[in-house]
Amino acid sequence: MSPSKRDVEHKEEQYERYQEAKMVRRIVVAVISVLIIVFSAAGISGYLYVKSALEPADPDAETSKEVEIPLGSSVSAIAQILEENGIIKNSTIFRFYVKFKNESGFQAGDYTFSPSMTLEEIVAALKTGKIIREPVLTVTIPEGKTMNEIANIFSHHSNFTKEEFLEKVNDMEYIEQLIDRYPTILSDEILDTQIRTPLEGYLFAATYEFYEENPTVEEIVDKMLTKTEDVILPYLNEIDQLGLTVHEAITMASLVENEARLFEDRQLIAGVFYNRLEKGMPLQTDPTVLYALGEHKDRVLFEDLEVDSPYNTYKYPGLPIGPISNFAENSLQAIAQPAETDYLYFVASYEGDIYYSKTYEEHLQLIEKYRN
Repeated sequence: MSPSKRDVEHKEEQYERYQEAKMVRRIVVAVISVLIIVFSAAGISGYLYVKSALEPADPDAETSKEVEIPLGSSVSAIAQILEENGIIKNSTIFRFYVKFKNESGFQAGDYTFSPSMTLEEIVAALKTGKIIREPVLTVTIPEGKTMNEIANIFSHHSNFTKEEFLEKVNDMEYIEQLIDRYPTILSDEILDTQIRTPLEGYLFAATYEFYEENPTVEEIVDKMLTKTEDVILPYLNEIDQLGLTVHEAITMASLVENEARLFEDRQLIAGVFYNRLEKGMPLQTDPTVLYALGEHKDRVLFEDLEVDSPYNTYKYPGLPIGPISNFAENSLQAIAQPAETDYLYFVASYEGDIYYSKTYEEHLQLIEKYRN
C-alpha cells in the first residue's frame, strides 16, 4: 500500500524541522564556544592585569621620590597620590589589596618611596609611620646621663645652645603641656619645686634619628618621651603590683643604673633596695650624693654624705625626690623583676665587682677587703 499524499507531506515537514533544529544546535554550539573563548581570554587577561598591578611599579628602580600624604587622607586619596607619583601601578588594585588585607591606620606625613617597593612594604611604611629614607641627623644618648649632659650632647648636633635646651625643659608651662600629652608616664610629681629639673630621667637612652638637620628642642623631647613611653608601657602592671608610681619606678631604675652594669647585679641591687625600704632603712647609695653635689667624683667622702638635699639617700630615708639620670631598659626590668634575696648591703670593688651581705658586720668586712 503506497503512502498517501498527506503522509508524505508530514514526513517532509518533520525532516525540515530536524534540519532547522540541527542548524540551531550548530549555531548555539558555535556561540557558546566563542563565548567560552572570549571569557577565558578575558579571565586570563584580567588575572595577568591584576598580577602585574600587584607587583612593584619598577622592580629595577634605584631612585626614590618624596611623597606627601596629607592629614586626613582616605585610602582612595592615598592610592591616587601613589599612582600619580609612579609608586604603584594601579590605585584601584591598591585599594582592593588594602581592603583584602584588612589594613588601616595609615599616617599622614612626608615619605620617601621607591617604585621598586612592594605593596607590602608601602603599606607597612604608611601603617607604622616609618619614613623610608636616610636620616640626616643621628644622635646617641648613652645610659646614665643627666639632663645637663643630654643638653650638652644635643647642643653639639643642633643650632641651639645647651642653655637654650635646659631653659626649655625647665619651662613649667611647657612641662604642664607635656604632662597633658603624656599622661601615661608624666604626672604632677615632676612639678615638685625641689626637683632639680622636671624631665630628669624621662628622656630615654637610645639612638635617635632625625630627618631634618636642625630639629627643635620640642621635637627632640617629643621623640624621646615617645621612646620612654614605649619602653615603660610593658612594665606598668609590674610597677603597679610593686606599689610604685611611674615616677618612683623611674627613680629606682636611675639608681640601679648608676650602681651596676650587669643585669644580674641590677636585679640583686633592686632586691637590696626593696628590702631596705621595707625595713625603713635609708638606701645610702653614693650616686644620689654625687647628684646632690652636682659633680662627679671618683670617691665619695664622709663629709659629702652631709649634703642637705632631698636627693641624698644617706640623709633622707626612702627614694630620692626624683631620678638622678636616664636609664637602660634592663635597669627598669631589674626594678620591675627584682631578685628575691635577704641581702641588705652591697659594696663595689675598685675593679667593679659587687659583693653582697646580709648583716652590717659582713658588710664592714667586705669594705675592708675590697675598698681599703
